[in-house]
Amino acid sequence: MDKQIIRQQLTTRYDEIRERLTRISLDARRASEPLDADFAEQAVERENDEVLAALDDSIRAEMAHIEMSLARLEQGDYGVCETCGKPIAPKRLEALPYATRCVACEAGIP
Repeated sequence: MDKQIIRQQLTTRYDEIRERLTRISLDARRASEPLDADFAEQAVERENDEVLAALDDSIRAEMAHIEMSLARLEQGDYGVCETCGKPIAPKRLEALPYATRCVACEAGIP
């Protein structure tokens, strides 16, 4: 694994989702405006608010995972399962670059 390529991929993903978080935050600010007088429209607005909040939480969690992966990369622990200490399969890291556990440990297989 080339550290520079991995760092670039993680950083690019981080920047992409940070931008998405910014857009969600702007939408959330608009959502704090007074509700529509129509009750059906109010229900839709509240549902949209819940979706935005869930997206916000999800993006922040992914950002935290990426930050931890970048730290593990610098420490030389990237790609090593934090549970069993074995290498994480490259295909898994391709699919989930911030994976910290191998498939077996994630699935709870001894």
